[in-house]
Amino acid sequence: MSLYMEAPQKLPDFWLWEERRKKQGLVSFTLELTPRCNNACRHCYINLPAGDGQARERELDFDGIKKIVDEAAELGAMWCLITGGEPLLREDFEDIYLYIKRKGIFVSVFTNATLISEKHVQLFKKYPPRALEITVYGVTEKTYGAVTGKPELFAAFMRGVRLLLDAGVPLSLKTVMIRSNVHEFQEIAAFCRAHSSEPFRFDPFIHLRFDRDEKRNQEIREERLSPEAIVALEHSDSARHDALQKNCEKLVFNEDMDNPEGFLFGCGAGISEFYVNHEGFFMLCASLYGSGLLYDLKNGTIKNALDDFVPKIRAMRTTKTEYMANCGRCRIINLCLWCPAHAFLEMGQLDACVDYFCSVAKERYKKMLL
Repeated sequence: MSLYMEAPQKLPDFWLWEERRKKQGLVSFTLELTPRCNNACRHCYINLPAGDGQARERELDFDGIKKIVDEAAELGAMWCLITGGEPLLREDFEDIYLYIKRKGIFVSVFTNATLISEKHVQLFKKYPPRALEITVYGVTEKTYGAVTGKPELFAAFMRGVRLLLDAGVPLSLKTVMIRSNVHEFQEIAAFCRAHSSEPFRFDPFIHLRFDRDEKRNQEIREERLSPEAIVALEHSDSARHDALQKNCEKLVFNEDMDNPEGFLFGCGAGISEFYVNHEGFFMLCASLYGSGLLYDLKNGTIKNALDDFVPKIRAMRTTKTEYMANCGRCRIINLCLWCPAHAFLEMGQLDACVDYFCSVAKERYKKMLL
């Protein structure tokens, strides 16, 4: 029995809601509990083997996580996403989950569902997450195995989904589209729509690894869909295509952007949300990883990170001619994969242009005009 398995409070009883009404600022944060995973997906940017002892030793312990959650709550955070790796590998997952819930914070969980047990089902049924998001890599053992490297876990995945559905736990099902499973797109879409009331989402964009493992990065490049394949996939899904068409005017600027100062960050990274990796490093977003881009919360506070560290990162500029003439002024950049974080993972530079990203954006724009 968890130490935190108590009767849930009613929402009006949570002090956090009153605090949130009084202030603006921090809204959400993500906790990466582990980089370890029982799958071995070819496209993954982080996963290490489930039994990796060194990785386990580097993971924040429960006390370290409580400290971060406490401070985030004090600062007004209302939503936390628990992710990994596979977060259910953590033996203290239940305690972490319930500790966050007891703060009055909405909790979402990303999982591959292969480790779902009756105990997890009862936990999620009694203390429902804001969202329980499961990635569907394939709906046949062959395709699931081609993506994850673990065909033997397909049955566990299906069992986990079924246990949750039978218990009435609402699911959000999504997928990532890569070369190993794109042939099964329609079947995956049908499965997701049949088993979840949430809108079906798919992501055809995968970025390179944090550890810069070149062998693994080459596997990721091999799994990437071509720009033409990405656009054809989006065009084949009426909901996705209609959304792109509807928002065309918002996504595409009428003229080139004006950024003479060369600021790199035009997104909201680090403003109302942040990311904490498994070692306790504060990150502006889930992708911005590298030397000088992390803040160690073991030796500092979230408030200091938000007040001092984030502004320094967001103030970064460039005078690089290639960037200023291309990405820095591109009117279709919202159709692109480009951002400083992804550029750094691809090229080791925050201001690097990436040909693949540019090709995707141009192909998407061309199709939107049809």
